[in-house]
Amino acid sequence: MKTGKIISIFEISIEIILDDDSNIKTGDILEAVDNPKYRFEVIEITNTNALCISLNSTRGLKKGTLVKKISDGLEMEYSNAIMGRIFDAYGQVLDGKEFNSVNKHFIENNTISLKELNVEAEPLWTGIKVIDFFAPMKKGFRMGLLGGAGVGKTVLIKELIHNLYTESKINSVFIGVGERSREGKELYDELVSSNLLDNMTMIFGQMSKNPVVRSKCIETGIVAAEYLRDEKKKDVLLFVDNIYRFIQAKSEIAMELKQMLVENGYPSDTMNDISKVEERISSTDDGSITSFQAIYIPADDYNDEAVQNVVSYMDGQIVLDRKIAELGLYPAIDVFKSSSKLIDVDKIGKRHYDLVEETLRYLARYKELEEIISVLGIDELSNDDKNIFHRSRKLRNYFSQPLFVSEQFTGIKGQYVKIDDVLNDVENILNGKYDNVEEDKFLYIGKYNE
Repeated sequence: MKTGKIISIFEISIEIILDDDSNIKTGDILEAVDNPKYRFEVIEITNTNALCISLNSTRGLKKGTLVKKISDGLEMEYSNAIMGRIFDAYGQVLDGKEFNSVNKHFIENNTISLKELNVEAEPLWTGIKVIDFFAPMKKGFRMGLLGGAGVGKTVLIKELIHNLYTESKINSVFIGVGERSREGKELYDELVSSNLLDNMTMIFGQMSKNPVVRSKCIETGIVAAEYLRDEKKKDVLLFVDNIYRFIQAKSEIAMELKQMLVENGYPSDTMNDISKVEERISSTDDGSITSFQAIYIPADDYNDEAVQNVVSYMDGQIVLDRKIAELGLYPAIDVFKSSSKLIDVDKIGKRHYDLVEETLRYLARYKELEEIISVLGIDELSNDDKNIFHRSRKLRNYFSQPLFVSEQFTGIKGQYVKIDDVLNDVENILNGKYDNVEEDKFLYIGKYNE
């Protein structure tokens, strides 16, 4: 049964004249009567017309095409059938395997109430020394993940999935917002080869698709995470790559709809769009959603309005640095730029806090000493500075780590290191207990075995 007829088409913007008895509302999904590949979401209704955005390409679509309502909104599978599967932004299976739906759920915003929110969640230890020491997390945290191509971002993501599932049985959801098809396929193949795919759900909105795809896939992925938290009563690890592409897609849609853009070309409701996403990523008494969100920095401008809005929701950030990767030290995390709200005396204890402060002091002084040595030589340093120099190199090496997901490439067995062991080892290095141990002995180890 038809509900209207298309009267104008402009890229992704579609205008439809509605029948008198159509009873259409915003959020409804419409479909071309004679071709189901053309689907539209109603975003505004004025008098007898409906303004829609096209969910797919409009190529070949013609004025006069009849449309009908097919649902009250976009839906995502809301059952255990999501595990080990890949979906597109609209909840359709992408892996080509048979799929039998059990239950569907609208992807609309389902922000939890203050009454349901649990802000006293327990720490979430990853077993990765450099993260647990310098940027520790707790369940429900939102962590920014900054880093370009080739610095080990995918390997770090896989290691987090491996460690958290192995130790705590935490399932994962990966959302590729504006992901390149090649990168998505590579990640999928690597997860299959590492036997990690069965513990996670993947949602992709490829860069080659229209901006509506990129704007919707993050909500679709969050529904999958909410199912695991609210229905399965589990903790969830959520990866979003890249949250900025979501903002960018919203801007492209706003331009198509002739909406007024504010400074830097963002829609006036950008903050509201970000808020709707971020407020759904949190902990309840039933479970938690802990997220790692890759953040693209346009033109390296950290003061960009959209970037600042996203960062304001982060509880910390992990920064991957190419210069550290070039030294052969992985994970290639810049400890000076990485941070966490958990680095507080009242939250992690005085011992951990003091060790972080002292380690950063040593490593900062080490950078200064490198410049002095390059000019004058190490013999010109005082005994105290010589100790700082050598101990800092041991610390730098110590925070490298053999990873489980890299075993087949490195030939080194992966190590999960408990935070107590990390604190003991760092304290012993700083106190000079290992001054007679060669620095190479600290490279790519778990905890130090005397």
